[in-house]
Amino acid sequence: MVDNSELPFRMLCRKYGADAAYTPMLHSRIFTENEKYRSQEFTTCKEDRPLFVQFCANDPDTLLEAAGTVQPHCDYVDINFGCPQRIARRGYYGAFLMDNLPLVKSLVEKLAQNHIRVSCKIRIFPKLEDTISYAKMLEEAGCWVLAVHGRTRDEKDGKKFRADWKAIKAVREAVRIPVLANGNIRHMEDVHDCLEETGVEGVLSAETLLENPAVFAGYRTPEWVCAGEEEEKCRDGLLDQADLVVEYLKLCEEYPVPWRMIRSHVHKMLGEWFRVHPHVREDLNSQSKLTFEFLYDMVDRLKKLGGRIPLYVKDTDVAKS
Repeated sequence: MVDNSELPFRMLCRKYGADAAYTPMLHSRIFTENEKYRSQEFTTCKEDRPLFVQFCANDPDTLLEAAGTVQPHCDYVDINFGCPQRIARRGYYGAFLMDNLPLVKSLVEKLAQNHIRVSCKIRIFPKLEDTISYAKMLEEAGCWVLAVHGRTRDEKDGKKFRADWKAIKAVREAVRIPVLANGNIRHMEDVHDCLEETGVEGVLSAETLLENPAVFAGYRTPEWVCAGEEEEKCRDGLLDQADLVVEYLKLCEEYPVPWRMIRSHVHKMLGEWFRVHPHVREDLNSQSKLTFEFLYDMVDRLKKLGGRIPLYVKDTDVAKS
């Protein structure tokens, strides 16, 4: 969720049922050194709770300094040990610290020993016993909450590799601290299935949430609407991406964030519209400098153009369970 879980988007997700939220992954060293980075990349408000502020880090002292800055404004300081991207390999953080467990332990201990509530996000090892040992080590080091992404470091494609809920269940049974599950969440039915199968205390969503910020309110994208049934039989409330984009833009006006974040969310939420009207997407991409006026006008253009309008469809049986 780098660049994709900033304050306006978090507030939109909270409106539609998210119980807690993570900030974008912040670079602990840059956060301590650069005031502009701190002020632009981390913003919050009193309604933005419970909140996990997540950092990537490979130096305990630097992480502690960064954590001390945000501690008064959040519920947990999260260490991201799960990022599998090349930038994490180059910067030596995220999932690439799985090769140096003593360093991982020292990062967690540094925060815990300084009375900071620390949470961790991890990926699983290819061998289950290694994953269990990893989770127990983090608990012993002082981790308060553990989020487990049920894929290995090399399994970066969520559409190609299914998350291993059995491994997450094994972690849940091996530790005493709360565990959150991540992976395979497309709609609320998946949330309930995951909770039942793994026994965890909570479920995270990332990629699905970017396209459908209302997923926790029970809304589905057309791809996942009542599989095997006629859509008309299970349609209750309708909410289209254009309306969600307008809500998001209004929140961005209230809580300013860098335009690159806004551009990214607009592309994600209007992806289906852009496939129908690619010339509108090209117009967006041609804008070197965005304005709210342009974006509101673009949404109006898409509505007038019509075509296939993807709607979120609320499955009331799932949403009420």
